[in-house]
Amino acid sequence: MSEHSSLINALQTHGLRLVDPRAGHESRRGGAGPSDHKAVTIGETTVMVPVHTAPSFESPFLAEAPDAAGRSRLTRDGREVATLRFPARPRFYDLKTADGVPYSHIATLHSRDVLATTVLQTCIRYESRKKTCQFCAIGQSLAAGRTIARKTPAQLAEVAKAAVELDGVRHMVLTTGTPPGKDRGAAVLAESAAAIKAAVDLPLQGQCEPPEDDAWHQRMFDAGIDTLGMHLEAVTPEVRARIMPGKASVPLEKYFSSFEAAVKVFGRGQVSTYILAGLGDTAEDILAMGEKLCAMGVYPFVVPFVPISGTPLESHPAPDGAFMASILAPLGRMIAQAGIRSADMKAGCGKCGACSALSTYEKLGVPA
Repeated sequence: MSEHSSLINALQTHGLRLVDPRAGHESRRGGAGPSDHKAVTIGETTVMVPVHTAPSFESPFLAEAPDAAGRSRLTRDGREVATLRFPARPRFYDLKTADGVPYSHIATLHSRDVLATTVLQTCIRYESRKKTCQFCAIGQSLAAGRTIARKTPAQLAEVAKAAVELDGVRHMVLTTGTPPGKDRGAAVLAESAAAIKAAVDLPLQGQCEPPEDDAWHQRMFDAGIDTLGMHLEAVTPEVRARIMPGKASVPLEKYFSSFEAAVKVFGRGQVSTYILAGLGDTAEDILAMGEKLCAMGVYPFVVPFVPISGTPLESHPAPDGAFMASILAPLGRMIAQAGIRSADMKAGCGKCGACSALSTYEKLGVPA
């Protein structure tokens, strides 16, 4: 067992207390993606660790104030267990667009070299408490004035180019709230990708719900999207209906047919899905889904659920490290055996891997 695998699991489930909250670049509160987290590097692996959640406030892990090089002693119950490093504040954060919008309101740095944006910071699922995904905080950063509701293609292209040139960004994630319409966000992703690729050669992942018409997969690919994420979040109909009643209106069968169509366009291992462990699906449920997805050539990116402050699930417990290991160890072997390793992904959350220890378990699978 990799020492880093178990430590990352424990950090991502317990969270982390900080002696100096200002260490490294800003942590992320609210919004889409890994919210209430902070990026830290352990060895050569950069991960997102909860720092603003209820469990993190009582975590046994404490990061001491960093030295001048950004290194910090990590202790567990007072005993040193590792050395952390905090990524520096991105230089592109200091810039603004011609119309005065801070670049950090357009896109943010995830991990060390991954740029991410939520193109539409509004969602038809979020507008009603009866339909909203219970874990989602997409509206929080907008309400707090840390982002804008719609990022234009020109803004995204400008910021992406600067992030590559100033901070060495190597790939980018374009996610979106779901708009009205049968394309379910594919149109705005394609429009954004085309503008970014015209400005800078940067691998892109698009993330949206399965579009009604499978022709959108080819349209997104032709626009410059290299990999596609369509996120299940939960894997059983019962949990999906309870946790995300609006999104569950798109049945699992539609996801499977859309995955199959997307793999034909993007290729094996270049289509992925996010699965949140700890919402109620059993380890057996998740592994059965993982086996099916691997056989289809879809990368199953399983991450521990993190309760986000201000959401209906803010008091829901995070899964423990043993539960995550019981999933990630066999899943890592499945992924390696299927030949769809995260390292071979062109762009996206699975390639970044910072929200889960999964990639470290892949390396313990079968030889390449």
